[in-house]
Amino acid sequence: MAEKFHFQPTSLTQLRKHYDVIVIGSGAAGMTAAIQAHELGLKPVIIEKMAQLGGNTNRASSGMNAAETNVQLKHHVVDSYQAFYDETLKGGGGQNNPELLKYFTEHAALAIDWLADHDIRLDALTITGGMSKMRTHRPSSLAAIGGFLVTELLKQVQKAHIPLFAGLKVTELTTGDDGRVSGVRATTGRQSGPLTADAVILATGGFGANPKMLAKYRPDLKGMKTTNQPGATGDGIKLAQALGAKLVDMDQVQVHPTVQQDTSHAYLIGEAVRGEGAILVDQHGDRFVNELDTRKNVTAAIDSLHENGAYLIFDQGIRDRAQAVEFYDSIGLVHTGASLDDLAKQVGFDTDALKQTVTAWNAAVADQNDPAFNRTTGMDRDISTAPFFAIHIAPAVHYTMGGLAINHRTEVLDQNGTVIKGLYAAGEIAGGLHGNNRIGGNSIAETVVFGRQAGEQVFKYINEKDTLNLKTRGNNS
Repeated sequence: MAEKFHFQPTSLTQLRKHYDVIVIGSGAAGMTAAIQAHELGLKPVIIEKMAQLGGNTNRASSGMNAAETNVQLKHHVVDSYQAFYDETLKGGGGQNNPELLKYFTEHAALAIDWLADHDIRLDALTITGGMSKMRTHRPSSLAAIGGFLVTELLKQVQKAHIPLFAGLKVTELTTGDDGRVSGVRATTGRQSGPLTADAVILATGGFGANPKMLAKYRPDLKGMKTTNQPGATGDGIKLAQALGAKLVDMDQVQVHPTVQQDTSHAYLIGEAVRGEGAILVDQHGDRFVNELDTRKNVTAAIDSLHENGAYLIFDQGIRDRAQAVEFYDSIGLVHTGASLDDLAKQVGFDTDALKQTVTAWNAAVADQNDPAFNRTTGMDRDISTAPFFAIHIAPAVHYTMGGLAINHRTEVLDQNGTVIKGLYAAGEIAGGLHGNNRIGGNSIAETVVFGRQAGEQVFKYINEKDTLNLKTRGNNS
């Protein structure tokens, strides 16, 4: 059995006054940016306000979308950047920022290769809602992508000796006399002080765990549970706002359709479960939606039932393809029946209705034709291998599509669309990429694609700045 990896954050006693680049946030975007910057010769630091590292990345379960990858070809999947672009645009209601979307869809395959170059291999495929091709990459162990990626990136951070401080909260972005971002003010709660840098990368995530901020932009979601970790409170957005940064799409908040929330915590039941063949039924035991329609549409269908949610139904064959179910079961979220009759009695379905639903679904899989709801994906296996399982789900706040306005170089823009020199943003903190609905598997891809880009662009910016300073000094001598 592999030895469990344990990462120890850098002691605060080793905090220095100056770094080439300060990365705020220890999720996939922040760590990717820091690793890329380090490999280009910069000296980065990662600052995380929470005790737990990894941010919302830890909670991602399905995978990482990319098109035209070698992995896809090995699985006999022929894809295209254009199809990836078109389907993401359609899924986002046509409201996606085309500049960001073009860069994203044309660089995700390179991000898969970059991860593989760091021994982070995503060589299995699944599919998520709104996609027509298997382009959701995940580890061959079928482990949830989030925890896997956080662990593997932390190994790279450790290997590169990149300092990563936990329990250190940034309270202000500072600027020099020339208006360029020059560092931050940070606090441990007991001590505060300035840190200087040539550039700052914001990778602090969204605001899905900030009830006040959610209520401000989406009062209709007030009181709804969230899948977000407690640190997703929009801090980075506020820091940049104080420098005049422009915000976009702040009212576009994604509600994830399949969240188990009958306990004190909300647990996201990842799209991969449906992607591997699970179906959704109402309290009677009937299907009511194309389970792999966009998250927005599946959520609307569940809400229209007015039954406090719905149920995911699947069998052992599907469970074997979705390892996250083992965790859900270990904490008591899964109903198990030796037969469909047994499962129906446990949960309260009409027994005949559930059996008829599963029989009809199995016929649809056999024929590769779903006359009831026109589902065309996630139909590789039926529901016929005992035992059978059900998970009660209901929609919950999941992802904030809005955030800071950036260009494809990850530079943060002000109200006039002008670049705020020295300030970059990557990951959920940035708005515009997803339009009015994020496609499952695109958030992890976004963190690596734009995390890498932020690291690269900061390197370019610092080199150009240093060249400019040398010329200035030369002219003045």
